[in-house]
Amino acid sequence: MTPTDETFQRLECPVPEHGAYDYLRSQSRNNMDSVRRRKYFFALNLHSSVGILPRLLGSVIEAMRFLGPSQCALSIVEGRSDDGTIDVLRLLIEPLKTEGIAYFLESSDENPETGDRIERLAGLRNLALEPLVSNAEQYTNDTTVIFLNDVSLCMEDILELLYQQVYQKADMVCGMDWKNLWRDPTFYDVWVARGMNGDTFFNIPPDGNWDSAWNLFWNDQETRYRFDNHIPFQVFSCWNGATAFTAQPFLQKMIKFRHAVEGECYQGEPYIFCKEMWHLGYGKIAVVPSVNLEYSDDGARAIKQLRGYVSTHRA
Repeated sequence: MTPTDETFQRLECPVPEHGAYDYLRSQSRNNMDSVRRRKYFFALNLHSSVGILPRLLGSVIEAMRFLGPSQCALSIVEGRSDDGTIDVLRLLIEPLKTEGIAYFLESSDENPETGDRIERLAGLRNLALEPLVSNAEQYTNDTTVIFLNDVSLCMEDILELLYQQVYQKADMVCGMDWKNLWRDPTFYDVWVARGMNGDTFFNIPPDGNWDSAWNLFWNDQETRYRFDNHIPFQVFSCWNGATAFTAQPFLQKMIKFRHAVEGECYQGEPYIFCKEMWHLGYGKIAVVPSVNLEYSDDGARAIKQLRGYVSTHRA
């Protein structure tokens, strides 16, 4: 919980230029209902993630302190971990309570590797959002959900997503997640992410190979230009390891994560979620390509060396 703590090795993160993000903090603190209503809801599903927790939760807690602890809630659903993840998460209960952060911790035995994977994953995501949905009166009309995978990221990555959601007047924004599957970092969430032309971010032929993973946005030159120059661009769908989206459809009980129904193509629950956001009028969805994430600290160092930190592109 201490940024300068070097007990565990973790991704090195710059101190954000707070002036760029003060609007996020002052906006929530100036809210007339700020004493009793929260503006930021952080949600995570974690499984055997103890190695990434120092950087992941360290950045989340730093971000909540910056935004204002009384304005934030943190909901974590842990499942079937055998590496001490749940023990670490339980140790946070009292410190977060002392700071005034609403902390909801659940443990689930649901196993996405058995049965209907998408249905189980959707259920786990809904469980993480249950404290929001069941207590709508405790949140503001413009509450934002920050839903994170088990990624290594910096506080500035979180703040940049929140900033761009406001600046772009977006309903949902995502980063870019990567994994070092071969020699070089590879964009990872290709099954979910779709451009405005309906295509995946890189071409996947019928045999399913990822040989073209290096050639992102091969058939959309405008998006490729914006990606190369770290400029946000609109998409049809994304998740990409970290996302920030309006809580309104959840607070109004208009939407939830689900698997495909009869007549729908088989798709992941984040893709179906984005499709339903469009249907409900929340189709301003953007990727923020300056936010680059990986699933290990070493991998995050590599992708940030290659693509830069958020602050690199704000300088």
